[in-house]
Amino acid sequence: MPRVAALLGSINVGGNRLKMTELKAALEEAGFANVATVVASGNILFDLPHEADAATEAEIAQVVQDRFGIATFACVRSQAELQAALDENPFAGVGEDKFVHVHFLAGQPAEEAFAQLFTDHTGRGSEKLSAGNRALHVDYVDGAGASKLTGDFIARRLGCRHTARNVRSLRRIIEAMN
Repeated sequence: MPRVAALLGSINVGGNRLKMTELKAALEEAGFANVATVVASGNILFDLPHEADAATEAEIAQVVQDRFGIATFACVRSQAELQAALDENPFAGVGEDKFVHVHFLAGQPAEEAFAQLFTDHTGRGSEKLSAGNRALHVDYVDGAGASKLTGDFIARRLGCRHTARNVRSLRRIIEAMN
């Protein structure tokens, strides 16, 4: 059975505290198989007997909402998809792993949406941006914490939800899927 990762948005940030043991138990109770967590920021691994789709993502988000009262977004990717996102990131291996991120997107924005994001970001900070396949790659050169390139700023320009992982976390998730 293929193993996939669900990357949840807004978990253990901004006051949305959630113990990974409780999240694991909730997903097991909902019928997800062979559930494990990686890093304490909403990274869930599980076996999926079919290809991941929007319904799978919605079901995970609903479990978190119903059980913990946290409105989240679940982005489900296979190990190959995670590795491809890491491989296409032009800043991975160049910038600091903790500052280089992949924003996993709910869909593939039009080129015009990426262009608008890049234009609107000009002059706002030192971040470097690159469009990807259902991904936005960002090098938060000076750190993500003080950046003006916020999640809301990105979501409004690209027109879709997203959740980000830095290169260090992404490598740990990929490794744990073996």
